[in-house]
Amino acid sequence: MKSTIFAIALLAASAAFAGSVSYTGTLSSPEDSFETTATLSAAGTLTLQTFGFGGGTNAAGTVIPPGGFDPFVGVFDSTGDLIEGISDAMYNSTSFAGCPPAGLVTVGNVPGDCGDIHLSVALAAGTYTVVLSDALYLPNAIFQSPYGNLSGGFADYTSGVFQTCVDANDCNSDSANWALDVTTPGSVASTPEPGSLCVCGIGFAAVAIILNRKKKREQL
Repeated sequence: MKSTIFAIALLAASAAFAGSVSYTGTLSSPEDSFETTATLSAAGTLTLQTFGFGGGTNAAGTVIPPGGFDPFVGVFDSTGDLIEGISDAMYNSTSFAGCPPAGLVTVGNVPGDCGDIHLSVALAAGTYTVVLSDALYLPNAIFQSPYGNLSGGFADYTSGVFQTCVDANDCNSDSANWALDVTTPGSVASTPEPGSLCVCGIGFAAVAIILNRKKKREQL
């Protein structure tokens, strides 16, 4: 377990434009996460779009270079219960496609790979927590039925490196950079927070949800 509260606070930056907040930053390790809050003044759709993996132009008009890590993004309610979470390393995530607007990347010898996430969730008015982490550093809440709570910590399948693989011998070494747009129908009130730093074990059955095609390693 690594304490990175100051690293996350210092390395996350945001800019707000017309209902969107564009965040960029750098995690200090694959076992870290970024959290922020988004407030909807009325019922509507909260939309999350990442750019760090494949690059692109975010809502603030900033050109994001490719090469960052393959992400997980999730939305939690005001009590910490998971509403929806997506990583392309999860076989049950069929609607993660975020390219375009994010770009495609060649992973190993495989061209045209999309690792960025687009997630839209219809929500009631209220304040919600948005979490971004590595695609294989996953909230334990996603393994529970119904979804569990953010207080349950994270399961770590990263092997301690930012890396994206199509098989054990065909990998890219990713940077720790990330970029995230958070968009609501109206204004967004947001406050960056330290990510949860708890790494918790999960049962054997939960492991079956991991590793569709990305970041496959022999020990998994």
